[in-house]
Amino acid sequence: MNTYICILRGINVSGQKIIKMEALRNSLSQLSFRRVLTYIQSGNIVFQYKTEETKVLEELIHEKIKADFGFDVPVLVITGEKLRNIISANTFTSEPEKDTSFLHVTFLAQKPVSFDEAAIRAKKTEQEEIVFSDEAVYLYCLKGYGKTKLNNNFIESQLKVTATTRNWKTTLKLMELASVNEP
Repeated sequence: MNTYICILRGINVSGQKIIKMEALRNSLSQLSFRRVLTYIQSGNIVFQYKTEETKVLEELIHEKIKADFGFDVPVLVITGEKLRNIISANTFTSEPEKDTSFLHVTFLAQKPVSFDEAAIRAKKTEQEEIVFSDEAVYLYCLKGYGKTKLNNNFIESQLKVTATTRNWKTTLKLMELASVNEP
C-alpha cells in the first residue's frame, strides 16, 4: 500500500459543485481506497492504495466523482514523496521575514513544456513574488490571494497545464495527514 494525496479543483466554491466530505470519503472507499481522510471542504483527500500510476488514479477518481455526484472535476493525485519534494523546494520558507499566511502553492498536473515567464511576471504587483518549479508554482501574495492576478486560472492558461492552488497551511496539513497515513 502507498499513500496518495488527491487535490480536487473547483468543488464547494461559491455554492457550486457541492460535495459533502463524508459522501466523498464513502465514494472513494468504494474504489478499494483505504484510510480515506479529507481536510476541509475544498477537496483535499489522503488515502492508501496499492502501488499505481498517479494518472490512473486521477482517472479512477474523476470517473467516480462524475458517476456518484454528476460533476466533471479536475483531479490531481500525487505521492507523499512528491508532496515532500514540493514542500522542501519552496524557497520562501527559508526567508524568516515571510509570513506563511500569504504563501500559496499551485500544484501542476505535469511539467509545463514551455511558457513565457516574463509575461507572467508582468502581471505581478510589487507586493507579490512568484517562483516556478517543474511540479509547482510558489506564490507570495502580501495583499492576499483573492486580489492577485496570478490566480489559478491565469497560471493554467499561461503554463498550459491543469493546476490547482492551496494555501501553505493546507499544503502542510496534507503532508501531516499523509505522514500519519503511511502504511
